[in-house]
Amino acid sequence: MKVILTADVKGKGYIGDIVKVSDGYARNYLMPKGLAKEATPHNLNIAKQQAKANEKRRMMERLSAEEAAQKLEGLKVVVTEKCGENGRLFGSVTSAEVAQAIADQHGIEIDKKKIVMAEHIKDLGEFPMQVKVHAGISAQITVSVEAAEE
Repeated sequence: MKVILTADVKGKGYIGDIVKVSDGYARNYLMPKGLAKEATPHNLNIAKQQAKANEKRRMMERLSAEEAAQKLEGLKVVVTEKCGENGRLFGSVTSAEVAQAIADQHGIEIDKKKIVMAEHIKDLGEFPMQVKVHAGISAQITVSVEAAEE
């Protein structure tokens, strides 16, 4: 029996895949648990339309991510922190602080989880960072850490 998976099924396929399984497996396990529906001509047509819509959505997300990466590429962000006499910070600069600085200085909202920090920043100076905008799309920015005026 051919079925259209409505959820990822280990060993069978991913959501939206059309797979051939035994009748008993489909009727006794997949369909009652809502993991699949029968591959009728109507359901196949709906699945094809959803696949087209998902592909278009992924393409639009990728285009907007490439646009955002172009805006971010080469950007310089200034973060001010309190520090001691020898230039060591009292804490460290976090990705949340960098994301907030990007939003404040350039008006671009970035999720803190997308900022990749090579190491903890505990000194004053300039540090290169990578912002992963989308899968396979990233931008290089420079974070300048300066002493806060007291």
